[in-house]
Amino acid sequence: MFIFAAETKTFNMKYVSILFAVIVVFTLCTASSLKKKDEPKVVYAFGVAASFTDTLVYYTDIQVLDSAQLTKEGFLLKRDLYSYQLKNYLVDNNLQENSTCMVYFSDKKGKLDKEASKLMEKYKKTKNVSLVRLSPEKFKFTKPVE
Repeated sequence: MFIFAAETKTFNMKYVSILFAVIVVFTLCTASSLKKKDEPKVVYAFGVAASFTDTLVYYTDIQVLDSAQLTKEGFLLKRDLYSYQLKNYLVDNNLQENSTCMVYFSDKKGKLDKEASKLMEKYKKTKNVSLVRLSPEKFKFTKPVE
């Protein structure tokens, strides 16, 4: 009977320690997934405008987008309106007609820096294309108004 009691105690301690380990792991996983959902992420973006009928390619510096929001999938809400801002700036200032404008965005500035560098290198390799930088003093993305 004494041997049976000792085995039961060892058996129970084994399950208690396993249960304790499971509770600790569950608590750590739950705590790490509890982030403040109300905090807006900082979103960075830069724009590129090119035309098939022009040798100039306009591009902006990487900028912080004011009040920008990303969807759960990571897409920029109203990204088309940011593209139209760049297109309208070029048309209004008689810089480029019929341009195709693209807006690149990310919540990680380093990732966007790499993307911009890679894109600019591709344009620089094309001999008949000239890159024109639009400084933040000339053009800045603003919060889109519908």
